[in-house]
Amino acid sequence: MRTRTQIAALISLPINAVLFGAGCIAVLSVPALAEQAKYLLPLVIVAGLTATFPVAWMLAPRLRARYQYGKTPQNG
Repeated sequence: MRTRTQIAALISLPINAVLFGAGCIAVLSVPALAEQAKYLLPLVIVAGLTATFPVAWMLAPRLRARYQYGKTPQNG
């Protein structure tokens, strides 16, 4: 298993929680949307699950140790 895949798998649950939380806050804080919450919250769940894996895949390379420090002549 590639390192990028392992990192993406590890961060997928926290990313899903953040996306779900942001979607719930958006739906429940707007009164017009809160009235339709029983239809919109399942949509938020599906959208969060759908967006989780591409977001985790894009963030995984940035979490590797070799990208932690800037690439300057002093650092190598």
